[in-house]
Amino acid sequence: MCVASFLEPLATTVVTVSLSHIQRATDASFTELQWVLNAYVLTFAAFVLTGGALADRFGRKCIFITGLLIFILASAICGLAQTSLLLILGRAAAGIGSAFMLSAGLALLVQVFHGPERVRAFAIWGVVVGAGSALGPLIGGVLTETLGWRWIFFINLPVCLPLLALSFWSADESYDQDAIMIDWRGLVSFTTMFILVMYALVEGNGAGWSSPKIISLLSISVLLLIVFVWLQLKQTHPMFDLSLFASKTFTGVSIVAIAIAAAFFTLLVYLPIYIQGVLGYSPSQTGLALIVMAVPLLIMGPVSAKLAVILPSRLFLPLGLFIIAGGAFLLSVMGQYGEPALYAGMIITGIGAGLINGELSNVAISIVAPERSGMASGISNTMRQLGFGMGIASLGAIFSASLTRVLANYEQSFIERVASGDITIAVTTVDNAGEASEIAKTALTAAMSNLSFSAAALAGLAAILAFLLIRTGR
Repeated sequence: MCVASFLEPLATTVVTVSLSHIQRATDASFTELQWVLNAYVLTFAAFVLTGGALADRFGRKCIFITGLLIFILASAICGLAQTSLLLILGRAAAGIGSAFMLSAGLALLVQVFHGPERVRAFAIWGVVVGAGSALGPLIGGVLTETLGWRWIFFINLPVCLPLLALSFWSADESYDQDAIMIDWRGLVSFTTMFILVMYALVEGNGAGWSSPKIISLLSISVLLLIVFVWLQLKQTHPMFDLSLFASKTFTGVSIVAIAIAAAFFTLLVYLPIYIQGVLGYSPSQTGLALIVMAVPLLIMGPVSAKLAVILPSRLFLPLGLFIIAGGAFLLSVMGQYGEPALYAGMIITGIGAGLINGELSNVAISIVAPERSGMASGISNTMRQLGFGMGIASLGAIFSASLTRVLANYEQSFIERVASGDITIAVTTVDNAGEASEIAKTALTAAMSNLSFSAAALAGLAAILAFLLIRTGR
């Protein structure tokens, strides 16, 4: 489960330092580059709850292995893709595979570990997930510079094939005995609703939030949400147990899940663009710089396991979010204070995320009976992916709008290259390259500052809400 969980966030962040190389190879537009990132996030978010429901019905081990097979096939498609469209489709398939692996795998952990052992297991799992996210840019940078960008996908094959054999050997099958029927109407309505919402969030900035297309997508999403809620209220054993949200603790934990993904993990996606574009780092140097976010994640895992036993969740989870908010605020002033603020901000956000990453899932799943752990892990991770998707879309919209505002006098192709961090190539297409380079760096700095400040505000607000909602006793 830890090997798979390392690969899942890695699949998101490993791409970030390779965007300029992907753009050159596939001639992708800025919107298409966004979808190279977002297609994975979108399908992951849309299918993680489906994966949990299927795991409860057909077996956690079965769905885990199915997800792994999909992920292997999708990685091969991405590595072989000659067009941006095929790459995006491959990324979407990889998101489905990852969603199945994660929701089924967490349920398997719940079956194996209990009490203090479960706390330690989820702390280790949280370290692995965080490390996968933070190490992604380094691995992506090294692979891109040595073997080429396609190997950020091909590298999954020699890792996943042995993992497939290990999965058959290491895990016992488990089911939810009450999950006799699959709620297909619920699955279809929820998945469609989620995909439409995420699509609208991603496309809203470019198409215009008041455009008929976006308004129609959001309106249909609302109708599907109403249908989904109505269907779940009629079910004896719903796939999405809405009664869980009657618990203030579960609601608070869900807010934390959304906030950590929207704030911390969105920063991981956009920081490489700033570091490459403004500081001029190569892809491997950029990945190495982001190690300072990975080290606190690794260190805080064991610390988290010990603190979680001492501190109640009501204090523990908001504390991590407040630390993330402080780090994100430092990142927002790196335009004035330069690299010291950048590195200090990355270290502090890493500490905050490492503190709560594993314990968050443990608290969410501990609320329900073990036989419903697939559903609970699905809901918990749906909240995470909702946060990630919302962060990529909303904070990305802030980033894009700020960048476009400063570069309003330049061609769209120039803006698109700057947005991927490829200022060196961008300035070769315009007159006065020196002046254009400085303006582009100013634009990227302002965009990253606005994004980071928004992430800090989001994490701080979520911390306050979590403290008010989460009860001392779980």
